[in-house]
Order: sequence, then C-alpha cells, then structure tokens
Amino acid sequence: MKLALGYPAEQADNDTTGAFGGQLRLLDGDVTVCFVPAWHGSGIAKDENSPPVYAGNPSGLVISIRGGPTIYNTGDTAFFSDMARVADYNIIDIMLVCIGDHFTMGPIRAADAVKLVNPRIAIPMHYGTFPVLTGTSEEFERELKKREVKAELRIPKVGETIALAGA
Repeated sequence: MKLALGYPAEQADNDTTGAFGGQLRLLDGDVTVCFVPAWHGSGIAKDENSPPVYAGNPSGLVISIRGGPTIYNTGDTAFFSDMARVADYNIIDIMLVCIGDHFTMGPIRAADAVKLVNPRIAIPMHYGTFPVLTGTSEEFERELKKREVKAELRIPKVGETIALAGA
C-alpha cells in the first residue's frame, strides 16, 4: 500500500480532500461534506519513529445526508465563537462534540459550543480513553443543564450502534 504522509494514497486525492468553504458531494450527491474550521494542532507522523510534520489546517465537518440528518463533527477543537456560524447554513440535527479536555475543549466549553450551535442532539466524544482526558459525560450533562441547553443528550456506550434520523 502506497502512503502519502500516513494516509493511503487512494484515499487522499482531489475527489476526497477539500478545504474550508468547499464541499464534497459523495455517493451521487446523497452525502455532502463541508469543511469548517477547528482550532487545534495538526501533525502526522510517517511512523512511530518519525517526528510529526505539519498536516494542514485542522477542520471540523458538517455532513449532510439526503433524507437523513445533518451532523456537525467538531473534530478535536478548542471552543471558539465562530462555531455559531456553522448553523448559518445548516440546521444541525446532531453535534458530535469533544469533551475530553487537555487536548480538546472540556465539558464547560463544550456546553458553550452546543449552546452556540443549537443542535437537536448532542453526542459527546473524545473523552475517557486515557488518563489525561479528564472530561466526563456527567460533567458535560451538568454544564448543559446550567446553560438551559435544549439539545437532547445522547451518550452511547462503547461499541453501541445508534440510529440517527433526520429532522
């Protein structure tokens, strides 16, 4: 398998990569992916013995599925006010929001992000996988309640599959 900085070359071409403001139309237009900003480091290593190299601007994704939900995946981001702008072009049904802290925003800032975006459903991610990620879903839930956020909180169990219906 030929690798391009750690990514399989056949998965990193003009049809499957993009930049902010651009959209990919996939599966005959049934899925649209829009690249939106995220604030975090961006490096990739060729292998475990190589130093990381700059890997471009980090991004979140807004994924719209025809006849299904529109999903905002925040990526490994910090909280920033322009997250609110994601909802200017899309009604966000589901927001996958990082809550781990240390490398991403923690539960407090994640709750602020959910309040800004106003999704129908919030699903926490990027937490509880190793000790420095101290954010918890319980703290996230408390912070959402403090802010009177209306989004339904869904906390999948490890390995659980959940169905995500559109609006």
